[in-house]
Amino acid sequence: MFRTALFIRDSGLLRALLGLGTYDDILSHPVVGMSWEGMVIENILEAAPQGVTASFYRTAAGAEIDLLLQFPKGGLWAIEVKSGLTPKAGRGFHNARADLIPAKSFIVYAGDERYPLVDGIEAISLRDLAVAVRANG
Repeated sequence: MFRTALFIRDSGLLRALLGLGTYDDILSHPVVGMSWEGMVIENILEAAPQGVTASFYRTAAGAEIDLLLQFPKGGLWAIEVKSGLTPKAGRGFHNARADLIPAKSFIVYAGDERYPLVDGIEAISLRDLAVAVRANG
């Protein structure tokens, strides 16, 4: 049996298709995490300077990074997206970082503060990451 998935990058369109009209509707729906991830990725890609290459990383062993940004002047950034207020890097993110050795690593979360977590990973708001991405170009 094959399973198919549809990834809608436009979170507004996704919410409209699912009939999620209020903030509470969104928060109580199982798609909230994927919707947040899509919105974050779209905003970061919009902020990225020309020439930045975006991709994701996933291995059969479970190593995973939601968004990788390769900057034209060099430098690979690893970005994990979490919809909650308590950002935490999972084993898959740590393993993927060990594989790729990015110059910077971030967990974008729904809060406003920017602070170090562990092993060179920073918790960061979407707004602050968009500014950092734009400035790195």
